[in-house]
Amino acid sequence: MKPTPCEYMMWNGLPVIRKEIAESMINNYGLNQKETAIKLGLTPAAVCQYLSKKRGKIKIVDESILIEINKSAELIIKNGGSSVVPETCRICKILISKGVFPLTCDSCPSEE
Repeated sequence: MKPTPCEYMMWNGLPVIRKEIAESMINNYGLNQKETAIKLGLTPAAVCQYLSKKRGKIKIVDESILIEINKSAELIIKNGGSSVVPETCRICKILISKGVFPLTCDSCPSEE
C-alpha cells in the first residue's frame, strides 16, 4: 500500500523540518541543545542527532524557505510549545508547495 502524504512527511519531511528549526534556534538565536529540545518538545539526544545529520539528511538551500524556518524558530522560542504544531504544518506546506517533497496534500487544516 502506498503511504499517504502525511505518512511520507512523517518519515521524510518532519525530520528535515525539525532539523532546520533546531539549527536555526541554535545558530541564529543562541539556544543550546537542551533549550532547543525543550522548546521543540524533543529529547536533547534527538536534537544532537539532527545536528549531526543522523536525522533529517536533506539540506534546505532555498533562501525563501530558510527565512520562513527562521520565522518559525523565533515564534516557537517566543510562544513555546503551542507554536510547534502550527509552525511545523506551515513549513510542511511550504516545502510541498516549493517542490522539496513531491506531494499534494489537502488533509491539513486550512489557514483561517
